[in-house]
Amino acid sequence: MELEINNSENKFSDVPLRVKTWGYIILIFAISISSSIAMKLFISWIGCQALYEFLRMFQVKRNLFITALSLGIVQFSLLYFLNFEPYSLYAAVFLITFLVYFLMLKVTVKQGVGVVIGLSLSLLVFPHLLYVRESAFGIKALVYLVVLTELNDVFQYFMGKLFGNHKVMPKISPNKTWEGVIGGVGLTIVLSIILGYFLLPFTILIQVILGIVLGVAGFFGDVFMSLLKRKTNVKDTGTLLPGHGGLMDRMDSLIFNAPIFFWILPLFIKS
Repeated sequence: MELEINNSENKFSDVPLRVKTWGYIILIFAISISSSIAMKLFISWIGCQALYEFLRMFQVKRNLFITALSLGIVQFSLLYFLNFEPYSLYAAVFLITFLVYFLMLKVTVKQGVGVVIGLSLSLLVFPHLLYVRESAFGIKALVYLVVLTELNDVFQYFMGKLFGNHKVMPKISPNKTWEGVIGGVGLTIVLSIILGYFLLPFTILIQVILGIVLGVAGFFGDVFMSLLKRKTNVKDTGTLLPGHGGLMDRMDSLIFNAPIFFWILPLFIKS
């Protein structure tokens, strides 16, 4: 009995540190969404930090900090002066430019794949958070997306810890269980209905659909990063967030959720 109690306590030993870090994350997020310029700075910092973590993860060590900082500066300039469509075009051009630079450094194929993924997430994926903020529902839509995505991650974590026995993808993400995924998505649907009532004027059916889509897509974003970490033999993408790891360890669920939500939101507005 004592051994069972100790095992139960060990399961949640990292929770206090995670909660403390969550406090800082919420504060920074609240400041970042307070204005358009703050949000653009925030997205540029995310791009800089995400690329930095990817370069470290794939062991591309040459000019690491300067390269990541340069991307952040370029990205902020593009976000400040351009709206969505021209930004996407110029971001793609700079992505190719940065890629050519790394190819000139004679990176390996594996490192090249990591660079492409890191640049794509930094320049093309995470800016969708800014454009969700600038959509018809503004900050409300962004808060809905981020809160639902991050709590879906928390729900799956706790449901897995409490009830998880059957592994989903043991070779890729051994801590993921069917009980965690199903229970987490179920709670995410409930949260979607509650948040939607206060933030988005959609029907319950649409809120249920959004809960399912974001819950499942968030899971696959997490699994995608787990696969990359397994391929590169790292436990975490960094140490920026105590109890969580790196920035990409915390934002992995938004890899698919941010662009999916941005593109499907207009469909529900029209309906």
